[in-house]
Amino acid sequence: MKSALETLNPTRVKLTVEVPFEELKPSLDAAYKTIGSQIQVPGFRKGHVPARVIDQRVGRGAVLQEAVNEALPQFYGQAVEENKVRPIGQPEVDVTEVPAEEGQELKFTVEVDVRPEITLPDYSTLKNEVDKVELSDEDIDEQLTSLRERFGTLVGVDRAVETGDFVSIDLDAKIGDEEIDAVTGSSYEVGSGNMLDGMDDALAGMTAGETKTFTAPLAGGDREGEEATVTVTVQSVKVRELPELNDDFAQLASEFDTLEELKADVTKQAERAKKFEQGVQARDRVLEQLLETIDIPVPDSIVEAEVHAHLEGESRLEDAEHRAEVEESTRKALKAQFLLDAIAEQEEISVEQPELIEYLVMSAQQYGMDPNQFAQAIDQQGQVPAMVAEVARRKALAAVLEKVTIVDTDGNPVDLNELNERPEAGELGAEELIEGLEETSETEAGAKA
Repeated sequence: MKSALETLNPTRVKLTVEVPFEELKPSLDAAYKTIGSQIQVPGFRKGHVPARVIDQRVGRGAVLQEAVNEALPQFYGQAVEENKVRPIGQPEVDVTEVPAEEGQELKFTVEVDVRPEITLPDYSTLKNEVDKVELSDEDIDEQLTSLRERFGTLVGVDRAVETGDFVSIDLDAKIGDEEIDAVTGSSYEVGSGNMLDGMDDALAGMTAGETKTFTAPLAGGDREGEEATVTVTVQSVKVRELPELNDDFAQLASEFDTLEELKADVTKQAERAKKFEQGVQARDRVLEQLLETIDIPVPDSIVEAEVHAHLEGESRLEDAEHRAEVEESTRKALKAQFLLDAIAEQEEISVEQPELIEYLVMSAQQYGMDPNQFAQAIDQQGQVPAMVAEVARRKALAAVLEKVTIVDTDGNPVDLNELNERPEAGELGAEELIEGLEETSETEAGAKA
């Protein structure tokens, strides 16, 4: 087999392949065998029909087509390997010549999108600035209040509903005369805004036993987004009473004996949280800096396919404004993916099984799934290689962060490895920053190549 490579543009190539008849013959023999097992010819046992009879019955062209279809993936794979092509997306194959008789060649061309060649910088020359760590009394108070709320108790009150109250409610949603959903005894924090639009306004001023009707778009189900008439009945109104800040509370809520010791620990944890935010900011800004300074071409066909699939899933194919937004984010996500893949290759990043398991567990938690069930679902969907690639990309960005100079707005150097002893999460260095913990960068989500 002979093959030649032509670069059409930075992200698309054309392969021209010529296969001698001798190399196609095994596939031709297999085609005769396959077709012979599918037809009945008087005087011959099924599966033992001679080739000349098959040619008479189904035609030589049909046999050649079967052989070529069976052989193309193999010869395409060989051509890709020989020319060191890294294809993405579906190839476009054009068979230009089929060997009608022995001695002739199979010839075909393939156009396919490929990963772009990326020239990476010397990371040690890069410098990025992040916000400095500033801890205020309000930050400490916020942490203490959050801790007190975890140990607070709900106490019933005989008054109208106010923002921040906890209410037990019955809900009934209808569209016309059709009841869509109904719940009883549901607990809700007024003002949280996490149930139905307009419900906070409807509840304000209501008292136990009172019923009110309002309209709101449904938040889920088959008729999500449709306007429904919602009837809400308040069963009870409660407020959360917080425990006093004293030594007794310190002993209840922590391993410390005094409030002073608890405050010192809360201060330490608040400062560490600020530093972690600083690290996340460094991660995002370094990636943004790389994307802005490195030329990364993106295949238009891959972008268009991703955008079309996204809009089709949302039933918004005709929304031109939304299409432009999705195209921009998809193009950026692909650039980030190509960049991190190139870094992983240059840095010779490998993914060990414990790292993959840790990422699977973290992802399962984000989806609210059992880790074993999540892993089985990923395996059944053939997504394990994609997960491995994602872990490699995170490790690649972590490797860059280790080399880039990070300073705060006062010019002080920032050492991400200071986070290595984060008590609530175990060891946490630059790599763990990339593994999310709080939120995944937008550029790390989206396009699949």
